[in-house]
Amino acid sequence: MNTVTVRDNPELNRYEILEDDRPVGFSDYKLDGDVISFVHTEIDAAFGGRGLGRQLVDFELNDARARGLTVHPLCPYVRKVIADNPEAYLSLVPESQRSRFDLPSAD
Repeated sequence: MNTVTVRDNPELNRYEILEDDRPVGFSDYKLDGDVISFVHTEIDAAFGGRGLGRQLVDFELNDARARGLTVHPLCPYVRKVIADNPEAYLSLVPESQRSRFDLPSAD
């Protein structure tokens, strides 16, 4: 059984996902005060289709919530995860910013 680990790597401004300690994907971010902007998410093509991207984004969004951060989902995939799971993640994006990201205004 493969071991999947997700971690924040603040030195590189990215969350990383590893399988058996081997990096297989990342999500770049910019942190400005209490706002985290997710810019780009990428999974190695050899590991695609296994849900690793979703694990990575779920982890980073839950971490943002735990840290009290506001989320700006510039990355289309992060935006899709939020839109597909509004009950879990929509509240992380300020209502005043949701139209900018094509997200619904109501929680």
